[in-house]
Amino acid sequence: MNERTYSTPLGKIHYWVHLISPDAITLVFLPGLTADHRLFDKQIVYFEGKYNVLVWDAPGHAASWPFAFDFDLMDKARWLDGILEQEGITKPVIVGQSMGGYVGQAYAQIYHEKLKGFVSIDSAPLQRKYMTKPELWLLKRMEPVYRHYPWKALLESGTKGVALSEYGRNLMRDMMLVYDGDQERYAKLSGYGYRILAEAVERDLPYEIKCPALLICGEQDKAGSCVRYNKAWHKDTGIPLEWIKDAGHNSNTDQPEIVNRLIERLAEGMR
Repeated sequence: MNERTYSTPLGKIHYWVHLISPDAITLVFLPGLTADHRLFDKQIVYFEGKYNVLVWDAPGHAASWPFAFDFDLMDKARWLDGILEQEGITKPVIVGQSMGGYVGQAYAQIYHEKLKGFVSIDSAPLQRKYMTKPELWLLKRMEPVYRHYPWKALLESGTKGVALSEYGRNLMRDMMLVYDGDQERYAKLSGYGYRILAEAVERDLPYEIKCPALLICGEQDKAGSCVRYNKAWHKDTGIPLEWIKDAGHNSNTDQPEIVNRLIERLAEGMR
């Protein structure tokens, strides 16, 4: 994987890419909030050499810092498109975990003609009808919670709350430790991410997925109302939904072999 950067007016985005051919299918891996490119290590190892692969540290995350918090979800989608254009990528398949899945839906809203495939991993639909008013209210007010929560307790709950496997928990702990000693940055990053998510939902846009798609969700995903959202998303759209046994919110780290096969099945169907 080659590390590269993409310049925006607010800071540089770091991403890693390996291309077989720009015209081949590219699996674009987008990590969730506060996670970084390492979230998809098991996927990169599996797919590198089979497909083009690209993964980023989202704006403000890990290596993509310093970065001004003055953007919205649509800006992230536009910057992602700029990265794909910079690399000459023409057949992107977005694989987004949690917040990464929301970025993927924002991308689908703006660039539906460019998006060739979409995989949601423990994410949820962006349409307004799925989220309650109390949920939206709370999303906009999370920063003080993360700022005042004891860091050791936050580290403990943050790792055990998203994964069931030892690998998944250790990985999440390592990614959270990027912010060790700077809880203010972690709180800002988390709170801002939730706020722009709420604002994207409140825009009440269609966020329709018009390409081949797949929903993946851990059976024991305890993050928010992810299980409820995915059931409704599948029912309303008919997008296939795969439940991952013995997996939490980061199901791609708890059961990487199963998730990899599901992603591969979607990608193979597009060849």
